[in-house]
Amino acid sequence: MSITPFQALACPLDGKPLSWSDNVWRCSDGHSFDIAKQGYVNLLPVQQKRSHDPGDSKAMVAARQRFLDAGHYQPIAEAVSHAVLGHAEVQKAASQPFSCLDAGCGEGYYLRQLADAVTNTQPLSLMGLDISKWAVLAAAKQDNKQAPLSSWVVGSNAHIPVQTETLDSVLCMFGFPVLIEFARVLKTGGVLLQVEAGPNHLRELREIIYPTLKAERASKTVVPDGFIHHGSERVSYSIALNGSEETADLLAMTPHLYRASPEGRDRAAALEVLVVTVDVRIVMYMRI
Repeated sequence: MSITPFQALACPLDGKPLSWSDNVWRCSDGHSFDIAKQGYVNLLPVQQKRSHDPGDSKAMVAARQRFLDAGHYQPIAEAVSHAVLGHAEVQKAASQPFSCLDAGCGEGYYLRQLADAVTNTQPLSLMGLDISKWAVLAAAKQDNKQAPLSSWVVGSNAHIPVQTETLDSVLCMFGFPVLIEFARVLKTGGVLLQVEAGPNHLRELREIIYPTLKAERASKTVVPDGFIHHGSERVSYSIALNGSEETADLLAMTPHLYRASPEGRDRAAALEVLVVTVDVRIVMYMRI
């Protein structure tokens, strides 16, 4: 079974195909992008940034890496890998490797888990994209420089630096979906897999950091334009966090870190043990 970095990148300045040579990606108009010594490429031009240092901070990336490496979200990773590889098995007659983009890859946990789950399916071609340079740097550092698993790219979901209709699958893990771009880069028959928080996700933590919880709205699947609903799965289980460090890491990798009041964060920081529910919905859409 072979796993290779995804190659069909596009210039973030003019959209033209990029070609790789001598550790540099270049387009036909002469724009060039060096591959960093850690093994990633920055395809996020200044005009596409909303801040000087967009995305997760170095501290947030480190917290997520510790939390995920502890295995707390392993069942989610297993369900996602099963869904992706199931689709790859259906498509294995294709002459090209099955390509998958993690759009908002963080430090690369889910792509590494996908690579580890591979058995006898067709070759995979993987790419991790994140707007945070700290996240992509952490992902690239964990890759094998002699035989890298993925192309690691700093870039934006709003302007995905990938050639049109070149991907078989896109993952959006608790991220910010840009459906127009996802539809553009997916092939006909390609699958978008979204992981979304369910109504009880981290409920026990939310009850501690907020004075009250908002009533949950009824969940209804809205199929994006250009797609059909291809299946759904719910993953729900409990985890026990021991020590204030694990709870702090969980809080740091969620939007609740900034939404909670200082008093709420203090209550979370005082916890020595927290049993919390993980409740997510995995939804698959097929590009038509």
